[in-house]
Amino acid sequence: MMTISRRLACAGIGAALAAPAQKPAGKTHLKVGDMAPDFTLPSSTGKPISLSEFRGKKTVVLAFFPAAFTGGCTKELTAYQAGIANFDTAGAQVLGISTDNAPTLRHWAEEHLKASYPLLSDFMRKVSAEYGVLVPERGVANRTTFVIDTAGRIQHIEEGTAAVDPTGAAEACQRIRKN
Repeated sequence: MMTISRRLACAGIGAALAAPAQKPAGKTHLKVGDMAPDFTLPSSTGKPISLSEFRGKKTVVLAFFPAAFTGGCTKELTAYQAGIANFDTAGAQVLGISTDNAPTLRHWAEEHLKASYPLLSDFMRKVSAEYGVLVPERGVANRTTFVIDTAGRIQHIEEGTAAVDPTGAAEACQRIRKN
């Protein structure tokens, strides 16, 4: 005969097995070869930027990051600025995206990063959700980088700590440039 606690444990396991599998929060569902979802977001430059404005013109690096003024994000975005010439020679536009508001991003970009590339505010969290990188319980984007070719297709994805170093994104941009 089963004890009550054993029955409850078995019932819990059964319910867990019957539940549909869900992707981990902040892990993208997009894959290399997918069309990148278009968007328009306010930027640190003061004007809205749309992904579609680069179609047919430039490769785009979308660097989603959790929050301005944090150590890992400062390291990542400072590295993008230090290597900006690599992206420029590959014909690529770097765009940093977070759920911070536009004034915060503007201050951080100008005063701390000295960024020559725009930071975009996904304050409403719609774009982060569309790209599958939103961590809803924290309200921030998981650190994820997408490299998008001039046709609007995703050619490279890096998630988590690997995305702190922009070397993989720069190499992907160079490969795209050569093709």
